Amino acid sequence: MAGRSTSELLQWAAAAHARRTAIDGPQGTMTFAELGDRVARVAAGLRALGLKPGDRVLDLQPNRNTSIELDLATSWAGLVRVHLNYRLHERDWERIAEDSGAVALVYDGSFAARTEALRSGLPHVSIGDGPGVSYESLVDSPAMPYDVRDLVSLNYTSGTTGNPKGVRREHGNRMASMAAMGAVLGDVKPDAAYLHAGPITHTSGLFIMPALKRGMRQIVLPSFDVDAVVEAVRERGATHTALVPTMVARLLQAGVDSLGLDMLAYAGAPMPGEHIRAAHERLTPNLVQYYGLVEAIPPVTVLDAEDHRLGLTSRPELLASAGRSTGHVEVAIHEAVDGIGEVILRGPAIMSGYWSGDAGARAVRDGWLHTGDLGRLSEDGYLYLVDRKNDMIITGGYNVYPREVEDALASAPGVGQVAVIGVPDADWGQRIVAFYTGSAERGELDAFARRELASYKKPKEYRRLETFPLNSTGKIDKKSLREHGGEL
Repeated sequence: MAGRSTSELLQWAAAAHARRTAIDGPQGTMTFAELGDRVARVAAGLRALGLKPGDRVLDLQPNRNTSIELDLATSWAGLVRVHLNYRLHERDWERIAEDSGAVALVYDGSFAARTEALRSGLPHVSIGDGPGVSYESLVDSPAMPYDVRDLVSLNYTSGTTGNPKGVRREHGNRMASMAAMGAVLGDVKPDAAYLHAGPITHTSGLFIMPALKRGMRQIVLPSFDVDAVVEAVRERGATHTALVPTMVARLLQAGVDSLGLDMLAYAGAPMPGEHIRAAHERLTPNLVQYYGLVEAIPPVTVLDAEDHRLGLTSRPELLASAGRSTGHVEVAIHEAVDGIGEVILRGPAIMSGYWSGDAGARAVRDGWLHTGDLGRLSEDGYLYLVDRKNDMIITGGYNVYPREVEDALASAPGVGQVAVIGVPDADWGQRIVAFYTGSAERGELDAFARRELASYKKPKEYRRLETFPLNSTGKIDKKSLREHGGEL
């Protein structure tokens, strides 16, 4: 019996797997029993700061043991964790803090200089050296019983408006996702270990709860690094991991071979067929792809290892598929034309709504989440994603909304009009290309973008035009830009 909430699951796992190693990361190792004890103490320490159940707590840190620990501790204390992607710009952090109504910040001390404005109005806890309450001092608190509340976290996404929207994730959403992750993890051996090689705030964090339930050791890398991944597999015993396609490409480009993983999952963006074949031949035959959204916690659909084997032999069309529903989420096509329409979803992994505004009512109608993705379903239930209803760019597994980039670049000196698109890229999935009119030099514009935008939102190419192609309504014709692959 693992319980109905993340806190109940941790309590069960701490007893069931007490002496086994739960975390092996930059801050050392700890057993399941030690993890359970520290989580209960950190939860008490957070509440001792004056935080009340339901309060939102900002979490800003790269991959650390404490990334997993704090995720569990906020839930244990009945608080709501608000992930801050450390790659975002400081203004993005401040917008999310304001929108969520956060009342405290837990941050890695290495971000002290960048968080000065953010910290000024909030009680703050520093992991490592940095101003504020020491994180380790929280562990001196006596353990507290867990205080489960429905809302466990707010996960922010740019959505379709370009502004961050907080997705409400409840315990039921996370538990439904955890149950469905069995289709991704497959059979797990007693010594299995999950490798957090990508950001825990991103796709890798989805595996915290499934790994806890199955008693898996969780190996934490500070950031993705080819040599560190190879060492974690060959020397530290990592058996399962999930990467974005860009990371898989990095492994292949570095000549990595024969990793022998029990599972290599990829998600966040399409992966070129030649990379799938190479990964299957050189990294592991146990490839799995899964699809989901911030608003619908993955896995919504899964293309499992057997599907990949079929795709590489008798059914090549499967490699273009996002897989089939795991059964916990209904997948349908809305208002299909020639079989293609908007992908809509229903089930326990679907968000209850957004934190603020009325966008949630527009996104979830009659119990169905309208994803903004266009796709079709085959007769045997495979989902094929054809395009996006909006202009969202997926680069390196991250979503980038063009309008945000356009608005930033348009404020640069010597820039007139700006249009940003994503073009296919074998390495990144899509690369961001910015077109502009005006007198600004490309190097000047690139330097401006580095100051104003998160690194993954910065265009990889800048192309100056005399005039833009226009459509019949007089708007910039992005379709024409895409049809020419950005070449005019």
